[in-house]
Order: sequence, then C-alpha cells, then structure tokens
Amino acid sequence: MSSDAYMSSDDDRPLGSLQNDGKANTGRGSANGYAKEEASDSPMSEDEDMPLSQVAAPKSEPVTPAKSLRRKRAAALDSSSEDDDTPLASSPVKQSATIPMPGTSKASTANGHKTVKAESDDKRSSTTAKKKRASTKKGPPQKKLKREDHDTSEPPASEDEESTPVKKDKVSRKRKPKVKEETDAEVEDAGKFKPTKKRAISKKVKDGADESATPQPKKKGKVKDEGEDEEEVYKWWEAQQNNDGEVKWQTLEHNGVIFPPPYEPLPSNVKMRYKGKEVDLPLESEEVAGFYAAMLETEHAQDATFNKNFFEDWLKVLQDHPPRNKIKIIKFEDCDFRPMFEHFEAEKAKKKALSTAEKKELKKQKDAFEEKYVTCLLDGRKEKVGNFRVEPPGLFRGRGDHPKKGALKFRVRPDDITINIGEGTPIPVPNMPGQWKAIVHDQTVTWLANWVENVNGNYKYVFLAAGSSLKGQSDMQKFEKARELKNHVDRIRKDYSADLRSKVMADRQRATAMYFIDKLALRAGNEKGEDEADTVGCCSLRCEHVTLEAPDFLIFDFLGKDSIRYYNRVSVDPQVFKNIKLFKDNKEDSDNLFDRVNTSLLNKHLASYMKGLTAKVFRTYNASITFQQQLDEGTPANATIQEKLNAYNHANRMVAILCNHQRSAPKTHEQSMGKMRDRLRSLKYDRMKLRHVLFNMDPKFKKQKQYADDESDLDDDWIEDHEKSLKNKEIEKAEKKFAKDNEKLVQEGNEPQPDSALQEKIEAAEAEYKRVAKERGTGKAKLKRDRPPEKIEEAVQKLDEKIKTFKLQMDDREAGKEVALGTSKINYLDPRITAAWCSVHNVPIEKIFSKTLLVKFPWAMEVDDAWKF
Repeated sequence: MSSDAYMSSDDDRPLGSLQNDGKANTGRGSANGYAKEEASDSPMSEDEDMPLSQVAAPKSEPVTPAKSLRRKRAAALDSSSEDDDTPLASSPVKQSATIPMPGTSKASTANGHKTVKAESDDKRSSTTAKKKRASTKKGPPQKKLKREDHDTSEPPASEDEESTPVKKDKVSRKRKPKVKEETDAEVEDAGKFKPTKKRAISKKVKDGADESATPQPKKKGKVKDEGEDEEEVYKWWEAQQNNDGEVKWQTLEHNGVIFPPPYEPLPSNVKMRYKGKEVDLPLESEEVAGFYAAMLETEHAQDATFNKNFFEDWLKVLQDHPPRNKIKIIKFEDCDFRPMFEHFEAEKAKKKALSTAEKKELKKQKDAFEEKYVTCLLDGRKEKVGNFRVEPPGLFRGRGDHPKKGALKFRVRPDDITINIGEGTPIPVPNMPGQWKAIVHDQTVTWLANWVENVNGNYKYVFLAAGSSLKGQSDMQKFEKARELKNHVDRIRKDYSADLRSKVMADRQRATAMYFIDKLALRAGNEKGEDEADTVGCCSLRCEHVTLEAPDFLIFDFLGKDSIRYYNRVSVDPQVFKNIKLFKDNKEDSDNLFDRVNTSLLNKHLASYMKGLTAKVFRTYNASITFQQQLDEGTPANATIQEKLNAYNHANRMVAILCNHQRSAPKTHEQSMGKMRDRLRSLKYDRMKLRHVLFNMDPKFKKQKQYADDESDLDDDWIEDHEKSLKNKEIEKAEKKFAKDNEKLVQEGNEPQPDSALQEKIEAAEAEYKRVAKERGTGKAKLKRDRPPEKIEEAVQKLDEKIKTFKLQMDDREAGKEVALGTSKINYLDPRITAAWCSVHNVPIEKIFSKTLLVKFPWAMEVDDAWKF
C-alpha cells in the first residue's frame, strides 16, 4: 500500500480534470471562472468581423513595475498548475469557438490603402539619438497613466494613432528554486493503489493566508538553472512612446499565410447513396458532400435551415460537376451520407490509435512546416502572428439562429488575399499555386493579410498575436479610455437626465437611448440587411421588443449579438417609462422605437463630451467599474483562497449578467456535476479510512468530536464500487506504464520486459483490493507500515480542508452554469483590476488568468496593490 494513505488518486492533479467539458451554445467559454480561453494563435473564428486597424500605442507616462507584485508573481509560478495553460480548477477541454471582440466594426476594402513615407533623415537621426539617451537611463520613476492622453475609439484607419518603435528591455524570467517538503500525510493508503508523491509547497502565501485549502500540484517541465540565459521580453509599456497618431510601424516582414491542404479524394469503395444507389461524384461535388457527412451526427445536421442552405449550395456545385453515373439528385431526404460519415469516423479512430512516437513525429513535421509563419519582424523585433492559417472550406455554422448557417464557404486562394508588408522587403510566396491579389505597404494599419469571405461578404484579417506589442497597446488604450470616462460620466448623466424631458423629440429619444446604454449596458446596435440575423441593439430596437408594465417596469425581449436572447424585466425612471409609451404611440410592432436616433448620431453626441467616447466605451466602463465595486464589497477579508475565488467569480457573474453574456446550461452539466459529486464522495472515503486507522490504533479517538460522525453519502454499495474502481484504475495504470516502458526499451534497442513483470503488478493490485475488502464494514483499517497518530490526524485535517474547498467549487460551478464569464474577462474587465486584487488578497493570478491571458496582458501584471479602476 502506498504511503499517501487514503488520499485520492487525483490528489496531485488539478481539480480541473473533473470540470465540465460542455460547450456553451454561445461559443463564449465555460461558466467556470477559471475556464481556459482559446489560444490566440488559433485560426480566426469563421464568423468574426475584425476592425480594419488596431488602435495605436497609448500616450502613457512610463510605469515602473511594482517589486512586491513581481515577487508574488515569481512565487506563484513555483506552485502553478500542472498544466501550464490551465488554472487549478479549469476545464481541461478547450472551448469550441473564439470569443468575439465586442463592438467590432465591418472593415472597408483594402484597395487603395495609403502608403506613408518613411521619416526624413533628420527625423530618424533625432529619434535615434533620443533612443540612445533613453537606453542609458535607468527605469523611469513610477507615475500614473494620464487618462486624458488616451483614445480607444475605433475610427477609420486614417484617424488611428501611430505606434513608433521603442526600446527593448531584458527581463529575467528565472524562477525561484522549488522548495519540496514531505507529503501532506506520510501514511499508507489502505484504499488506494498509488505510490507516494511529494508535492512542491509554495512559499508565496503571506503569513496568515490559508494555502492548504488549495494544494498545488507539481509543475511539469524543466526549471531554468541560475546560469541559463535570460529571456528577452519587449516591455513596450515601460518604454518612451512617440506617436503621431497615424503610423503604426516602420518595418514589417512576414511570410504570409498557410493555406489548407488540397482535397484528398475518398477511397473508391466509399460513396454516398441516393435512393439506395451509390453515387459516383466528381472531386468537387464529393468534397462538399463530405463537409456535410462529417457533421452528420451533430446538432447542425438536425437543423432545417442548415440542411436547406447546404443542399441549395450543393445543388449549384452539382450543376457544374454532376455525378459520373448520371444519377440526378433532386431531394435532400433521399440522400444518404452515412457511408462517408463512417469512413471519416474510422480515419479519426486510426489517428487516435497512433503510438506516442508517431504522434510526436507528426507534430514535429507540422511545427517545422509552420515555423516560419508563426512570427514576423516588426520594426526589427520578432513578434508572434495570431491567425496565420487560412480557414479551410466548409459549411458556415454561424452563431445562434443565423439565416445563412449551412451555406458553403469557398476555398480561399492566393488571388483572394491582399498582403500588407514593409516596402522593400521580400514578398512571401504562397504555399499553393497562384499569385496574391495585391501587395500593399500600409503603415497605418496592423493587419498582415486580409480577404473577403463569400458567405456574409465580411473581411477576414491576419493580425499579430494577442500578446504582441500592438495588440497590448490597443488593449491598454481601450481600458484607459474607459477610465477617463470617470471624469465625465457625472456630467453626461446630468445632461441626458435633463434631456429626458426635452421638447425636441430627437433629443428626448437620444437621452432615453443613452439611459439604456448607461444603466443596462445595451450595445448601440447597427442596422442589419435582410440576409443577416435579426439581431438588434439599443438604437435599432423595434416597438415589439419593449413591453410596458405599470407602474414603471419595462420588459425587454430581443435577440442581441450572436443571436443570444436578451430578456430583462427592469424598473426604470418614471420619465423613461413615459417616454417609451410616447415613442410607441401610433406605431406598428415592426416600427423602430427610436425613429430619430441612430448609432452614428449617438456616438457623435457622446464624442462631444470626451474625445473618442462611444457607446462601446460606456459598456467597458460600466463593466469594469461594476466589477471593481463588487470585488471591493464582496471579497471576504479572512477566508480561504477558494472562498476568495468564489467571490471573484460572483463579481464576474454580475458583470456577465449586466452585459447579457448568457448561455444555455451545457448539456453535460448534470453529468459533470455527477462526476464532481463522486469526487467529493471519494474524498470522504479517504477521510473515513483514515478515521478507521485511528480507531484501530486507539479506541479513544472514537470519543473525539472531530472523528465521531460517519461521512455522509457513503453507502456500502458505493464503497464496494469505489474500491473496485480504484483497483481497476491501478491495473490500467500498470498496463499503460508497462507498454510505454517496453516501447521505449525497443526504441533504444533493448529487450522488452517479460509479461510476468506486468502480471506481478496486477496480482499485487488484486491482493491489495482483497485486503481492503476485508476491512469493509469493520470500522477499522490498517496501514502497511506503521505511522504515528499525529501524521494521520494531520492528514484528516487536510482532507477536511479539501472537502470544504471542493464543496465551494461545486457551488461555484452550479451558480455559473448559465453565465459565460470568458467574454467579460477578456474584453470588458480591465485586467489590472484582477492583478491588483490578486496581489492584495494573496491569490495566485494563475488561478484566474490562463497562460494565454497572462501573455495577452503582461502590461497589467505589474500594477501596485493600491491600483483601482
């Protein structure tokens, strides 16, 4: 029996392995506060509209890192989760869709971009001299950012500000050596079949903080030695900025984009059927049929709109490329795609069955091929590119109830793509035949390539990765613009409150719309075409979307962004209630509620109060200020880390509800909760067995209050099943290790282990199970090796803490099942709020921000404890 007695077989792995793996119907991420966001270098979401240009670098005063926070960050890394990308309690499954950037505008065409001339020699000399002088100085003193210097609006490309090259700093990323102590409870486990593991104990928690409630597993991978080279990090937020409001970069060199591989025909024996007969399809028609066949057992294939759009587009392809055996396809219901589906499933199974060595070799080949596309040279420094893979052809899925779901997405070719690159640099060569549509040298924008997708006519862009300097500057500027609104919001609210009674109908409607945007965080809304989803925002509300309920309630019911239903019954200002009644008089349900206001007029009015102020800035401001207030009011002072995390997630949920970041409860939610309940029972089982060991040592322990009561939820049948499951897991683990060790021995040219070695391990597990089974129901248990009672009591105490923590996690999961927290965390909540809160409350930021977000927001990690939004 192993020496970590009765501790769960999952003790040393993140609790996230038991988290819900369901997918939100909104594509926004798990409701769990620690959910892992999708990596920024994944292909762009097929439905996402991106702005034409990124906002320029902020005109900020230099910010000096807070040394105390750096120490906490370094210490937090020592005890970070076993999975670099996943916080302790996060879901192990990646989310299925990219989180959309809120308020992104449709971009205009890339043709006719203005090329900005290079600086004059005198200007370059002056700039170089300034940089040399700056590089000889030590870091600037800590200063607060000047809010009035920032502009995070999204104007046309010509109005964006410049981001000039700045200096690099070398920042040490050395980790402190891990401090290892003895395992939590050095006692043998009469109910588990695993060897003793020692856990690295983090030293980061301040005196008085409760660390035991959230044990940290050992982190995989190598830790840098003291003598290793320091990692060079470009700290743009500490460098001097020289912006002229237009030019984003001076030099840009990249290798273009990766096109998906060409279509590979199916084997000759795999054919779809029509009215029971095999159809011999040309490659062009077969490829499109395969798109549908691969989705045959998904929800999409059960959707009438999806099926209708697919079949209509496929029939168009069939007209140009009809079946070779002259079968005429007329009705969708007579098509049988199952033979193709079964072939695809078999191919998936083959890939899954590949050996570890084969999978590593394939990944190595893929990484080698993509290596040159992953980074670019921006102003002479290497930066990561985000979505450098062109979307493959397929069927458009859309979000929500999109009218075009199921439509055919064409294959993108080089002659569809415009490349933006520095003048005089080598032009990349496409990895498929063809020539680029156009080559531009536009220094006022930050995209590397763009094209127009055929389904909605939207522009798709290749940008730098989320952690790049230009993206970071844009994010920082956006939140600084929202902070600047604090200086104007009282005056704006006073004015629109007065205009609620204006005799000018246009002013009264505008004031009412501003009330909704401010109080309810509604999006401004834009007009939609007939072939687009019927989604609306504040300015495009129709009379049918708002119902009056005396004395002062309004009921909103409409489809918002991504076709997510917005339903809210809310009490409003009496004058607002009167206004809505007035606006609806003598109108049909299909008429616009605000017939004298549109988004452009509203944003123009807002900009008169503050440069760059838009409805989106209001939304960001209200989200962040609400979040800050909720954290300040709701974080318990003396609590465990998990209790603080629950408070953090509650604050995030309040913002998500405010911004209507809702989702349907995942279909696997109940299944996931069932697994968590089993996990909780397994912890209670561990505690029960340790109590029985104490009772066997000395009956006096039965009289002690903390050991007197039996654990709930543990009946005899469950205990028997649990112990049998533990035995089976141990045998499975031994078999996998045996196979892996033998595979390695063969690769090294050595003789594999005999089968008898595996049989010995299996027999040992069987014998251990029999011994544990004999103890069942006796109220007593023994260890293989004697351990002092003090060690066992310590283990019981730590299990009590684990049980308490896990119950809190279950409560948090249940509370967040219908709320998507990822969108607000990525787009609407100033990350500095989280960084400062973690520092003040001694919570490792890795429990909240995934590795992706830590890379995305490096500028936010160094604020001091006193920072407030």
